[in-house]
Amino acid sequence: MSVILCYGDSNTHGTRPMTVAGLSERYEPQDRWPEVMGDHLGAGTHVIPEGLPGRTTVHEDLVEGGARNGLAVLPAVLHSHKPLDLLILMLGTNDLKPRFSVTAHEIARSAIRLAVLARAEQVVKDILVVAPAPVRPAGCLSDVFEGAEQRQRGLDVHISQLAQAEGFGFIAAGDHVAVSPTDGVHWEADAHRYFGSVMAGHVEKLLT
Repeated sequence: MSVILCYGDSNTHGTRPMTVAGLSERYEPQDRWPEVMGDHLGAGTHVIPEGLPGRTTVHEDLVEGGARNGLAVLPAVLHSHKPLDLLILMLGTNDLKPRFSVTAHEIARSAIRLAVLARAEQVVKDILVVAPAPVRPAGCLSDVFEGAEQRQRGLDVHISQLAQAEGFGFIAAGDHVAVSPTDGVHWEADAHRYFGSVMAGHVEKLLT
């Protein structure tokens, strides 16, 4: 049995596109990419979705609250589910909020810092870093992510280069899916289903 941990934010949690900021609704399991990926991979694989809406890479969020710092809780999550064959890490979207005032390169470094920490815990065989799909100013989250389009420029490239330097796998979600025009951050159900199938094909190669 191969065990895969998907560590991310609301798009790993399966949050629906929002029409009211702060009002969060979740897709059913069949419309969340980690579960779709698991279905494609079959009975020999156990997929653990660990997505928290609002989770950042390394930042405490005094506005959102609720242990949103992904670095702080990652070791406990890893050891809760060890041993792991694969960690899929997709974070960085929430770092784009203006209150964190970070660049694309800093977000990339923060994402890779999590991967390096996970490797050091020695409970994961392999790590795949996923660059999040680019956000767009839209709907009720346009103010929450004000200026994010400019701050995210080059993020895929930075994460790819740093992941390669550390020997981690890499995939850019934006090569396969786009955010919903409803709120510019979250994914429609069909995007989840498609990305789940894409990830299954990629992960299958890693596990063989």
